[in-house]
Amino acid sequence: MAACRVGRDYKQPALVLPQQFDDKAPSDTSIAAVPWKEFFADTTLQRLISAGLNGNYDLQLAVKRIEEADAYVKAAKVAWLPTATLNVAANTTNPSNNSLNGTSLKTFLGTDHIEDYSLNAAVSWEIDVWGKIRRQKEAALASYLESYEGAHAVQTTLVSDIANAYYNLLMLDAQLQIAKNSLSLSDTIVQMIRLQKTAGEVTELGVQQAIAQQQTAALLVPQLEQAQAIQENTLRILTGELPGSVARSQRLGTNLMRESLPVGIPANMISKRPDVRAGEMALVAANAKVGVAQGSMYPALTITASGGLNAFKASDWFTLPASLFGVAGAGLTQPLFQHRQLKTQLEVAKVQREEAVIRFRQLALEAVGEVSNSLVKLDKLKSQQTIASQQVQTTQLATRHAQLLFRSGMANYLEVITAQGKSLQAELTQADITRQQLSAGVELYRSLGGGWQ
Repeated sequence: MAACRVGRDYKQPALVLPQQFDDKAPSDTSIAAVPWKEFFADTTLQRLISAGLNGNYDLQLAVKRIEEADAYVKAAKVAWLPTATLNVAANTTNPSNNSLNGTSLKTFLGTDHIEDYSLNAAVSWEIDVWGKIRRQKEAALASYLESYEGAHAVQTTLVSDIANAYYNLLMLDAQLQIAKNSLSLSDTIVQMIRLQKTAGEVTELGVQQAIAQQQTAALLVPQLEQAQAIQENTLRILTGELPGSVARSQRLGTNLMRESLPVGIPANMISKRPDVRAGEMALVAANAKVGVAQGSMYPALTITASGGLNAFKASDWFTLPASLFGVAGAGLTQPLFQHRQLKTQLEVAKVQREEAVIRFRQLALEAVGEVSNSLVKLDKLKSQQTIASQQVQTTQLATRHAQLLFRSGMANYLEVITAQGKSLQAELTQADITRQQLSAGVELYRSLGGGWQ
């Protein structure tokens, strides 16, 4: 009987993992262990994340799934206990007067009907000989843990989404200010070229091209204001609030991100990422369900007992001990032919277990890939930021020199307009690269499994 216990105990499948992430030296620490309140130092962002954790509807649904799974666990915990029923019944039977029963009643009992009153309790207990019930409990508990880790995965995604939306909003603030500054500079250039036209040094074409550059900067302002309002609405909806403005005092800058971003080792990352752990719990449940399906094919040993009061007259119903009765028994039920249903259930359960193994390995592989991608982004964006800062300085200097040379007659209006346009584009690009750096840091934090603490 011990050899016939159904299913096999869960053992984590082998995973192919690197010893370290890219060229990062292995370390015992990881930013995944840092609570989000410490990882994000910006108080405005902390407030937004707190509001999201309380009001986001996706997270609320995830919590409800935990409660649903918990109810199944409670049911599975008592599945090994006997089932008990209580029944109270009273009935009367009036057979046909021309039937054998009707004739017998009149002849022997002197009545044309018979009454029956009963009060009985019944107990049935299936002995978990093969461990099927234990596997059912194991599957229910694993499903609960899957939903629990799934809620953590939703939270990590929510935290990163709110942070990215916030940083994107700060980028739009910076770009809007850049556009307004460029528009103010364009006004100055237009006035300067108009003065040159009055002096007969440039033609109307020069004035028109300067105005066109001014209009380019002016067009950016409502476009960025539109994107800014939409981003604010998106951020408010993420926090479970109605669309509206978002109060903020911080400005875009790389100082918003932690300088030290240790990543630990891949094996530890796999044990911390909620979505990977949820995938493993799904595999544990699938493994247990194979045992349940296998146990359904074996004989079921059931012990039953019932007893109570029974009488054919209401006046004698509670006459003791004459009205007492009791029945006890045990049965062994072996499924024989059920249209291949049980065998099919076992085959499907085994296939689903194999699918769960594949999904678990896929989640682990994707997790390693996401961390690697985030590290590459951080490294390359740092180089891009250096170049972008130099480009901004160069184009701003070129714009000032072009204005001075134009006033002294050593440069034409096209050089001034071109320099201004390049300066505007360089500043907008730098703001976007700064936002990408912040988002890459957030993505690294999420991909390592941080954000649910």
